[in-house]
Amino acid sequence: MYCSTLALANFRNYVRLDLELSPDVTVVLGNNAQGKTNLLEAIYYLATTKSFRANSDRELLNWLISSDEAPFARLAAQVRRRSNNLRLEIVIHEDQRREAVLNGSVQYAVGKRIKVNGVAKRAMDLVGLVNVVMFSPEDIALIQGTPQIRRRYLDITISQVDPRYCRTLSHYNKVLLQRNHLLRQIRDHHSRPDQLTFWNEEIINAGAYITLRRLETIATLDELTRPIHRKLTGSQERLQIGCQLSLDQAKGAQGIPQMLAGMPSYAPQEQKLRLIADAFSEQLQTYQAREVLHGVSLLGPHRDDLVFRVEDRDMNLYGSRGQQRTIVLSLKLAETQFMRMQTGEEPILLLDDVLSELDPIRRAYVLDTVIGGRQVVITSSAEDALDVDFLSKANVLRVENGTIRCSV
Repeated sequence: MYCSTLALANFRNYVRLDLELSPDVTVVLGNNAQGKTNLLEAIYYLATTKSFRANSDRELLNWLISSDEAPFARLAAQVRRRSNNLRLEIVIHEDQRREAVLNGSVQYAVGKRIKVNGVAKRAMDLVGLVNVVMFSPEDIALIQGTPQIRRRYLDITISQVDPRYCRTLSHYNKVLLQRNHLLRQIRDHHSRPDQLTFWNEEIINAGAYITLRRLETIATLDELTRPIHRKLTGSQERLQIGCQLSLDQAKGAQGIPQMLAGMPSYAPQEQKLRLIADAFSEQLQTYQAREVLHGVSLLGPHRDDLVFRVEDRDMNLYGSRGQQRTIVLSLKLAETQFMRMQTGEEPILLLDDVLSELDPIRRAYVLDTVIGGRQVVITSSAEDALDVDFLSKANVLRVENGTIRCSV
């Protein structure tokens, strides 16, 4: 698949942009703060309905239009896939029916309208129609950052290839909010403990599927990442990727991954889900008094973490910056293979100014690995970081203050 056209209006520093993109390699050159990353962010947003760097959709609106009566941003693209072509559109706008007071001033909430081939859709209906893999220098936070960052990475990756996961995750988060509210009500003697029964069943069923898909995905990424990481480190390091489940930490006995591994390979998914659900149910009963005391759900996928180990050392804690960067690079290259295995389509690969941070050997390996058979959009503030022969074969664009022109 590839994005053939991209149109932006009032998005970040792009007041207006209409751009045709190559199905192969596009290199976007420009100084810092000119709009290179914004271009990748727009493609990523159209695929996932989320920004990989903004905390709020309001940040995506061009600041020059903030005083208009109805500030908005529009993103549109045409995407060509093997099976069919798509027209995607997302309009980010202020919803004047909802308002909030921020720093003493009234601000309207920001909403978005989504269309696929001209038909209105929900965000979860759009996710997965276009597959992207994003790699930026900030991705080192996958190793250095909080568990929430690593869970978000897993959720976005799996949601792109599994619509059921996306729907289940949305349901789980809503149930979690309701359950936490009820726990506080019980703690404050405004509700009865038996009212937890319904919400427990909901969170168990949704949580079991999320846990199973995460474990399956991590196992696949672990297998795909190992040979890439060995190549990048000259076979000097052995990387392992695993999942730290809150249920296993609470259980204190044989972990769920080990229990699943003990099942026959042909065991149906429902049997695996029941095993996880039973373990979840057992732990909720054990932890109920503690959860009521704290007024919060202490167990479940919202407390899981992704763990990276090299020679049995936790890289989240003990890895050097160089080791951590190499692990992220290996993971992202493996992610492109994972997407292809799951969907039969090559994902769009977005590389944001990462080549300049790599040594010549790793840079050459990345380019040899990702180039050919897929759409790749690479940004760089240093033209000399890219090989002259490579540039001669790519579609080169230059960006300056939100304006893009073809390089001559």
